[in-house]
Amino acid sequence: MAVAEAVVLSSPLKTDVAPILDAAETGSTMARKSVATAAAASIAATARTGAETKVTKAPLATKLLSLSGVFAVHKPKGPTSAELLNRLKEKLLAEAGMPSSEWTKRKKQTLKIGHGGTLDSAARGVLVIGIGRGTKMLTSMLSGSKRYIAIGELGKATDTLDSTGKVTEEKPYDKITQEDIENILQKFTGNIMQTPPLYSALKKDGQRLSTLMKRGKVVEAKPARPVTVYSISLEKFQPPFFTLDVECGGGFYIRSLVSDIGKALSSCASVLELTRTKQGPFTLEEHALPEDKWTIDDIAQSLGHCSSLCPAELALKKSQPEEANEQDMNCEYITLSETKGEGDVIKTC
Repeated sequence: MAVAEAVVLSSPLKTDVAPILDAAETGSTMARKSVATAAAASIAATARTGAETKVTKAPLATKLLSLSGVFAVHKPKGPTSAELLNRLKEKLLAEAGMPSSEWTKRKKQTLKIGHGGTLDSAARGVLVIGIGRGTKMLTSMLSGSKRYIAIGELGKATDTLDSTGKVTEEKPYDKITQEDIENILQKFTGNIMQTPPLYSALKKDGQRLSTLMKRGKVVEAKPARPVTVYSISLEKFQPPFFTLDVECGGGFYIRSLVSDIGKALSSCASVLELTRTKQGPFTLEEHALPEDKWTIDDIAQSLGHCSSLCPAELALKKSQPEEANEQDMNCEYITLSETKGEGDVIKTC
């Protein structure tokens, strides 16, 4: 009986085990399914958000691709003109939802942007930018006049002809007067011959002279060439510093001018500060966009305003947006490619 009772008592227990296990497995399965469903929902939501973002960014990308013409930006001291152009591209692409990591994935060219009239890294001021078909206008823009405010320092010469270089010579300047400088300036007005500096964007065998110099290569100076100075005046003289206001034509180097003035005064001189206040019709105060204005809308507005400044024969017709489905306007189809202009005075990307 005891055994029989034990069997009887144990039977219900055996009978109940399976339902309990099934319930546990069912709960676990449901939990896994719930997690999987939530994950799938999350992925779907992310995909939808990404798609919505692309749709939202599509009009901006279309507008960016439709920009065409010439405008100006304010280049600060520090970056080279090429570095500044890259910074501008990065900001525009980011705003349009076109990450730069996608640029090299396709060879399709959909946007061109470049600068004309290189400014030294130590210089600041107006830098003219061409975008779209405006890149074809840069060569013509370079032939126009430019205006600079330059602060020279007497008694000190450097290998770069400005404050960024190594001092190569020092000479006295205490006997130089304001009248001496004003008289000397007359020799540098009109059509003159000028030797470009060794540290420049000019090239030898396809490489910049400045690059060769930095590598310690022996570089011969380029021969003197004709340049034009429309006007030059002495704005301030506080030895050893003197401030010049210069308006000149294309291919002119302010660093060479200041160095030549120092030599003409039986001393030496180099550029301490340099600001380009005008290039062609673009002025620093009125037209050069600061970095916080490097947006698609601000540039579009500037292009509209600046179109009236360009010569009639260079005026561009208002371009139409790219004929593309906005749903397909994403980073996979919008890339940039780089080409080089002659003499490296024009850079388009």
